[in-house]
Amino acid sequence: MVQAGLSALSRFGGTLLGLVFPPSCIGCGAATGEPHTLCGRCWSSIRFIERPFCERLGTPFAVDLGMALVSPAAIADPPVFARARAVARYDDTARRLVHRLKYSDRLDLVPALGAMMARSGAELAAEADVIVPVPLHRTRLWWRRFNQSMELARVVAARHGKPCDPSLLLRIKRTTPQVGLSRNQRAENLQGAFRVPESARPQLKGKRVLLVDDVLTTGATANAASRALLRGGASAVDVLAFARVVAES
Repeated sequence: MVQAGLSALSRFGGTLLGLVFPPSCIGCGAATGEPHTLCGRCWSSIRFIERPFCERLGTPFAVDLGMALVSPAAIADPPVFARARAVARYDDTARRLVHRLKYSDRLDLVPALGAMMARSGAELAAEADVIVPVPLHRTRLWWRRFNQSMELARVVAARHGKPCDPSLLLRIKRTTPQVGLSRNQRAENLQGAFRVPESARPQLKGKRVLLVDDVLTTGATANAASRALLRGGASAVDVLAFARVVAES
């Protein structure tokens, strides 16, 4: 009886809250039927990345040849990680969502973005032994107050019933911001930036890792973090991001 009364009160409270603060689109703020979702207009503006794409880099192909392929870019300059996947191209709505999460403390976006990542990375998550977020340096974490990659990784891990362990990888070098740097400059900037703690090596040994980040740009961060994980004992590293930069042909 008491439990039923509490449930009814909770439903009434949710209804009342919805009347006072009606649900809105996380992309543009327009009214929606459910909270923490995208309206139809924003959803249709996201350029989702789906097959056909490069099986290594996850970059989309313009033509479907009916078979799994690796792009010329992946052959010419193979990444350190095994495979990468992303929900969408890093433009328009996807970029706006990432910026709001990252720079405007919009943690309310995490459930929706994380759920989309869990779907796009389902193949990788199914094969992973552990999920690891790309870490922030402690000074940047103190300034920003949260690690967006950690928040997204938690959602992906929960959706797939996999452990999420941020202690397996540390960022020991405070790098300069990557914005505006060339591919070579980004790679140089990240040399020695990541390390697996000695205490974490037994837990990491032989594990397949799913590394989670918000955005894939040139892949420099993913490569540097993957290299550290492999040196620390991981058997393989896959990468999952919400958005990735795709060069327009």
